[in-house]
Amino acid sequence: MATAPAADQLKLLDVQAADLRAQQAIHRRATLPVIAQLDELTGRVIDLSDERAARGAAVGDVRREVTKIEDDVAAVKARAARDNTRLDSGQGTPKDLQALSSELEVLMRRVNELEDVELEVMERLETAETELAAAETQYREIAAQIAELEVLRDAAFAEIDAELAQIVAERAAAAEGLDAGLLSLYAKLRETHGGIGAAALLRGQCQGCNMTLNAGDLAAIEASDPEQVVRCEECGRILVRGASL
Repeated sequence: MATAPAADQLKLLDVQAADLRAQQAIHRRATLPVIAQLDELTGRVIDLSDERAARGAAVGDVRREVTKIEDDVAAVKARAARDNTRLDSGQGTPKDLQALSSELEVLMRRVNELEDVELEVMERLETAETELAAAETQYREIAAQIAELEVLRDAAFAEIDAELAQIVAERAAAAEGLDAGLLSLYAKLRETHGGIGAAALLRGQCQGCNMTLNAGDLAAIEASDPEQVVRCEECGRILVRGASL
């Protein structure tokens, strides 16, 4: 059975306490509420980025429609203006002038039709631009929230990292010079017992699993050599004797 100086076994509780504090700090760092908030907002800003792109493309499409319809209106109006000029000049045969007058009527109806279409397209453009502007505003607002939360997260990280650095230093001091075999056993047990490899034996109870040892086991432990490394029969962790409350 493994042995280690009784003083080393007691000191092992300081190592365990430091390891447990470090484990808790690491968990706290990974589960900061601000991280969940950032994850949610990051998802929203990604969605909004896609929406901005889609709405921007829609605005571009409608603007091209506007340009085309404006060009069409301009072309028909230019043709009508030329016909008006020729008609006003009175030059040409009566048949030619009648044809110009008929064509002019057709062109003016076409202008009216195109301007109605132009109005409808302009309304669609206004709607598309409003929707794009709303998406842009939402994106900027959420991006600003993310920036603010990142500052809070980084401050919390810095605080916990400083705490961890202190714990690591304390742990190193506590582990310095301890029996190598004891530390090796402790490390193995920590890996398989939820981060707790050693626990104090207080008033007949293992502080690792809170199991009260039976009288026979307690008597055997008390009778054993103080340097003998004893283990909890229930959880298998190292039981450290002589610890105070």
